[in-house]
Amino acid sequence: MNNEERKVWFPAKRYGWGWGPPTCWQGWVVIIVFYLLLGGSLFLFMRNKPHPALFVISTLILSSLLIGVCYLKGEKPRWRWGRD
Repeated sequence: MNNEERKVWFPAKRYGWGWGPPTCWQGWVVIIVFYLLLGGSLFLFMRNKPHPALFVISTLILSSLLIGVCYLKGEKPRWRWGRD
């Protein structure tokens, strides 16, 4: 599948390394689900008897999953210095 056929959910940032905001509804769903799960883990692990280590671990796992989705469904990450 070439780049014209592939739908990019997360475009590369214009400056720096990484991805910018999503460009389609699927990307926005991924971001919303990420924040909902992050809020759920905050509520679960920091509510009555705080467990900050578990919250940090869950945040690292969720962030790794988000980066994985961005890597699979986004443009190839590389350093950018403006318009290419």
